[in-house]
Amino acid sequence: MAIARVEPLVTARALRGPFDYALPERLSDVDVGSVLLVPFGRQRLLGVVVEMAERSELPPERLAEPIEALAAGVTPELIRLGLWTAREYCSTPARGLELVLPPGTTGGGGEPRAKLELRAEITPAGGAALDGAVRLGKLQRAVLAHLDEAGCELPAGELGVDRAALRRLERRGLIALREVEVRRRPADVSVGARAGTVELDGAQRAAVTAIVHGLDGDGGELLLHGVTGSGKTEVYLVAAEAALERGRGVVALVPEIALTPQTMARFRARLGERVALLHSKLSAGERRDEWMRLRRGEARVAVGPRSAVFAPIDGLGLIIIDEEHESTYKQEGDPRYDAREVARRRASEAGAVLVAGSATPRPESWLRLDRLELPRRVDGRELPAVEVLDMRGRPGSAGPLHPRTRDELAAVAEARGKAIVLLNRRGWSPFLDCRSCGRAFGCPECDVSLVVHSGALRCHHCGHREPVPESCPDCGSVSLAHHGAGTERAEELIAPLVDPLPVFRLDSDTAAARGGHGAILARFDAGRAGVLLGTQMVAKGHDFPDVVLGVVLDADATLRFPDFRAEERTFSLVAQLAGRSGRGAAGGRVLVQTLAPTADAIRHAAAHDAPAFLAGELERRVRLGYPPFTHLVRVELAAPEAATAEAAAQHVRGLLAPHLPAGATLLGPAPRFRLRGRHRRQLLLKAAERGPAVAAVREAVEAAAGGRLVRGVSLSVDVDPA
Repeated sequence: MAIARVEPLVTARALRGPFDYALPERLSDVDVGSVLLVPFGRQRLLGVVVEMAERSELPPERLAEPIEALAAGVTPELIRLGLWTAREYCSTPARGLELVLPPGTTGGGGEPRAKLELRAEITPAGGAALDGAVRLGKLQRAVLAHLDEAGCELPAGELGVDRAALRRLERRGLIALREVEVRRRPADVSVGARAGTVELDGAQRAAVTAIVHGLDGDGGELLLHGVTGSGKTEVYLVAAEAALERGRGVVALVPEIALTPQTMARFRARLGERVALLHSKLSAGERRDEWMRLRRGEARVAVGPRSAVFAPIDGLGLIIIDEEHESTYKQEGDPRYDAREVARRRASEAGAVLVAGSATPRPESWLRLDRLELPRRVDGRELPAVEVLDMRGRPGSAGPLHPRTRDELAAVAEARGKAIVLLNRRGWSPFLDCRSCGRAFGCPECDVSLVVHSGALRCHHCGHREPVPESCPDCGSVSLAHHGAGTERAEELIAPLVDPLPVFRLDSDTAAARGGHGAILARFDAGRAGVLLGTQMVAKGHDFPDVVLGVVLDADATLRFPDFRAEERTFSLVAQLAGRSGRGAAGGRVLVQTLAPTADAIRHAAAHDAPAFLAGELERRVRLGYPPFTHLVRVELAAPEAATAEAAAQHVRGLLAPHLPAGATLLGPAPRFRLRGRHRRQLLLKAAERGPAVAAVREAVEAAAGGRLVRGVSLSVDVDPA
């Protein structure tokens, strides 16, 4: 008897699978990776086969049979990857497996179906009928004549008659009908696409040679460190071609959906229909069709953000992680996986080459990976000069724009050029208070300030919204002060300075519509002149050769975050935006507005000096005991009542503390700000070795699951938090 070991797709931590099911003859083709509908107690559940066996510990009469096999399965390799992700990030097997299954498998609407199209083709008997062999009605003759003239199969919708009429012709043997699957193709947005090959310079050739050496050997992990504009994308494309020539597949990861149009356009321009796009903004049908193209081998290259690391590609040879420094490679929901670490695991298992590329690499990658250097821009031009503008001592009434910034934007408008302005904060202003009594307007559900945004006070965490008051509800004063600026206010200030040039605002509000970000970038790319204003989306990887000015507003905002990565993020954001300017013949310049002009992150970013910044940052990290010299695991517990959250956190600490790895430190429970009406507590484990730390937390969390003290408490684990 064949036994399928099935992991039910149930996310409860207390459930311990897999469970054995006897496979009847009718399900003889079930294998590892098959999705089944199974009886589970009084329920019917979806489950995934994670192992096949010849016998079970249970007697045969106690084994239930699956009801039916459902969705298209996935490969054993992906099943192993999903289960590894669940274990590594202290999640449940079900959540790990959901990452690798076909789109829609576990959704309430069911798996998307293939789109079918009815097509018709004239038969020899139909051709004879046109010559008068049989009697035909006027419409029938027209249909046959149309098909005869085309000389090929045509969609039924182009023939001008209903399906009943076509079925009558089919029954008479005059036409042949068949249904074919039609691909729902994602919309093409050509942003900065460059067709054809480009001659590589010496550094690029050396990088490609090293990657190809890995393709022909045992794989490996490489860091492609190149200044902005040094041609990293061309190296990716040539390496992808080399992988395809060897019959191996490629995954190309970008840090977020906003960058997929440009990357997809370039890969498709070079590699054609062998490229598939995967991301969450596609329609359900488009995602299904692109996934199936990869699963069937019709496409061999997957492009997309972090979830594309689970693309169903057999014979994987190359994984590219573009802009590898970006924190968006870390998943926010359970399981809180890091796509870069999942990519490392997948590349290792497949014997593939992993190439992580960035102008501003993470300290972890700089320390750990073998480096391939691209020290110069491919066009030989110098990196743009960067001027740091000191905003200290300026009165609040002066506004968020330095006089030099105003002058330079006006100069761009006069020359009818292009500029990019970065302000990493959306909305009108970050917070509002009363100048008379000091009342601050905060969210009633979260311990954060409300943002003046789109004409209302909004919470960017829970979505709470209320009108902007005309007076203070506490003291009645009308002296309400707006502090700081967001992209909405910046747009209003910049538009008159650059009139008649258009201002293209790119943030999560304007890009919310399907295809919104791609459309905005395409309009900016196609226009002769204009200003692209936005949050960090505008600093990531875009290649617009006619941009002559880059501006960073409030460059030190991220330095004020209570996070050991604050310096790293500030350096990266400023350096990346600086690199967007000066890629064309007109050259470029960069302005950086800051309250911290002497900060190391600002100084080194202005000098385009990543090695100096990383050397100092690694020295600081080793001194303070932060990654990459230690590993962090955070456990967060949230409950409607503060006392409940505190008791649950103390309980988990009690389970974890006796089993800490040698030399590890456990901090907390410590409070975090209230979010969506729930009080939060966190524990933080700091350890030299990742594996034992993760195992200790996983065992403690699983021991606590289902217990009385964590009832009604949501519990999450974040391994190496971003």
